[in-house]
Amino acid sequence: MRTPSPSAGLLHGLRFAFGTLTVLPVRVHRWDRPAARGGMLTAPVAGLVVGVCAAGLGLGLLFLGAGAPLAAVASVAVPAALTRGLHLDGLADTADGLGSGKPAEDALRIMKQSDIGPFGVLTLVLVLLAQVAVLARLYDGSWARGALAAVVSAAAARLALTLAARTGVPAARPEGLGQAVAGVVPKAPAAAVATGVLVAAGAAGACLGRYDGVRTALAVVAAVVVAELLLRHCVRRLGGVTGDVFGAVAETAATTALVVLSLGR
Repeated sequence: MRTPSPSAGLLHGLRFAFGTLTVLPVRVHRWDRPAARGGMLTAPVAGLVVGVCAAGLGLGLLFLGAGAPLAAVASVAVPAALTRGLHLDGLADTADGLGSGKPAEDALRIMKQSDIGPFGVLTLVLVLLAQVAVLARLYDGSWARGALAAVVSAAAARLALTLAARTGVPAARPEGLGQAVAGVVPKAPAAAVATGVLVAAGAAGACLGRYDGVRTALAVVAAVVVAELLLRHCVRRLGGVTGDVFGAVAETAATTALVVLSLGR
């Protein structure tokens, strides 16, 4: 059997990333573990595209005179729309499962139910309010900093997915997206991707000033650290990761990055 070329593998990885993490019209041709590995490694690229779309709509509304609050709402709505709300749904389901205080099997059953409980509703409201509040403040102070925050938070969210899919993190169920991508990313490539995102974010922030560069890099680090804490808690409580846990990790990372970017102004 002929070994696929590196460029073909990269293409399949990008298709997997965009096809599973966004609603963009990208057809996924392969669903095997190598494609999943490539998809999780290139997840930050999908995040970059989502972030650019979010920032673009926010800036467009600002240009038309809509004001910072509406621009912030739009920038938060775009990632939700481009992911069919799956990450937010995962966040709510994970909050319900963890908040129930029940054993792993029962918590996983709660997470799989279609309805959202009080823990999920409260978590969604607080997270979305925090995201809108931060972006409104940033857009009000500087269009460029608000746009940068929208892009960086989206990329950091997908970087958290890359790291959550690393080798050694088990799946909690024998089926579903969690099982398909759990443990597919070797640790060394995951670390390399994290370093690349960190450097790129810091460089982008530095275009607005040295302090912005440091703060943007710290935002990525904080996003990864907080997402990792949540991931480890979920593995302890649930026995592994699920698609819902991946969504929760992504939204947690995005919110953490935004909060850090709002500090010190």
